Order: sequence, then structure tokens, then C-alpha cells
Amino acid sequence: MTAGLLLVGAGGLAREVLAAGLTAVGILDDDPALAGRSVSGTPVLGAVAAAAGRPEQLLITIGPSTARQRVVTALAQMGIGPERYGTFVARSAVVGSSSTVGVGSILLDGVVITADAEVGRHVVIMPNCTITHDDRVADFATLAAGASLGGGVHIGEAAYIGMNASVHPGRSIGASTTVGMGAVVLGDLPRDQTWAGVPARRVERRG
Repeated sequence: MTAGLLLVGAGGLAREVLAAGLTAVGILDDDPALAGRSVSGTPVLGAVAAAAGRPEQLLITIGPSTARQRVVTALAQMGIGPERYGTFVARSAVVGSSSTVGVGSILLDGVVITADAEVGRHVVIMPNCTITHDDRVADFATLAAGASLGGGVHIGEAAYIGMNASVHPGRSIGASTTVGMGAVVLGDLPRDQTWAGVPARRVERRG
């Protein structure tokens, strides 16, 4: 018998998964102003470190890819391994029978994953995204609402694909690269860059 599920992170993503039908025992968050309060009717039970002393499964509901990655790394240092994490697939999401979704990942309403695709661990896929045949979405990546991947696309670890962006079949997005909303990616993108526009062009980071 499971002890239930705890969300880690009390921001917008937590509200989205709760609105999509997930039932959670509570939420852990490091903001002291949230202690004793509730989010969408779910109580905030303490700081993130409290997870180490609790029996529930965990789901990391932190939007930014790199922040989600840091929290999972910190929890691993506390002895929390992959077996402690749950996965959430909204009722209206469709995952093809030959595709796989890694532990800790979140698929919200209207997501469609077709044939022979692989979604890694702790990936967040927001509403109405389309992932087609043979795509590979690496750990901690984030696809914002409406993003679409052609067949054979590879999304690198902790990459971010913006709202309504699309990626041409067979292209690769490097780890920790950001693709702006509405962008159209026609070529491979290196890691640790920002690209935007139609077609997508590199955006120089300031500061």
C-alpha cells in the first residue's frame, strides 16, 4: 500500500497538476511564507528537506528545468532515489503503446505522444504538446504549451522548448538550450544557447 504522493514546489506547475486531477497528500516548499497554508486545497507541509523523513512518493512540480534538476540532485544527496518518484499523465493525454515515459515526468492535458518515442526522467510537458515518432526527450527537459516536435527529434537534457514552438524532423536541441515561444527550428542547435524567431536564430545573452 502506498503512502500517497507529495508535490515538491508550490508554484504554478503544482496548481496545474492539481487542476488536471492529481490527488496529493500535501506540498513541500522552501518558502517560509507558505508554511501552514494551502495551494488549491492541498496543504503545504514543510520545507523540501522534509521529504527525507517522509514515506510518500514525490513529484517535482517546479517549472524551470535547471531548478528541477537542482532539487532532484539535492534530494539524491539525502538518499532519495528514483524509486521514490511518481509520474503524472493527465487523463486526456495520449501515450502510444510503443513509447515510454520516465519516472518523475509530468504530462498535462492534451499531450499526444505517438510511436517509439522516449521521454526521460523529470520531464515536464505542458498542455497540447505533440511528440511524434522516434523523438527523444532527455531528462529534465521542458516543453511549454503547444510545442510540436517532428519525427526523430532529440531534445537535450534540461532544454526548454517555448510555447507553440516547432522543431523540424530529425533535428537536435542541445542540453540547456532555450527555444523561444513560436520559434521554428530548422537546424540542429548547440547546447547552452537561446534561439528565437521564424526561422529560429541565435539570441545573444546579455549580462
